[in-house]
Amino acid sequence: MTRNRKENSIRLDKWLWAARFYKTRALARQMVQSGKVHYDGQRSKPSKIVQVGAVITLRQGFDTKEVEVLALSEQRRGASEAQLLYQETAESVEKREQNAEARKLNALYNPHPEGRPDKKQRRQLIRMKDSGE
Repeated sequence: MTRNRKENSIRLDKWLWAARFYKTRALARQMVQSGKVHYDGQRSKPSKIVQVGAVITLRQGFDTKEVEVLALSEQRRGASEAQLLYQETAESVEKREQNAEARKLNALYNPHPEGRPDKKQRRQLIRMKDSGE
């Protein structure tokens, strides 16, 4: 069965994979389905056709990126070529930098404990939580 496709039509999951946002196309598909990727401000399906000029918002780890599609590609190439497919918005870059700085400050002032609390320390924590409520 042959389908009539436009010359420059590409699926969202395939574009995300080709632009090297996700390591595998299956992972890109899963992220789109779970709602972590928005196309022009709306949830979409992995089969959504990507168009030049569209704005894609995606979450990667702690960061949320907002990128504008500059070009289309069906093939996954090197990182330098993949970066030519999109441009991150200035607001997105600024917000990511602020969040990274906040995480650094949080780690500086709220260090993680050395290990798990022992039985006595857990009881003290439970008592402290119960008395605070």
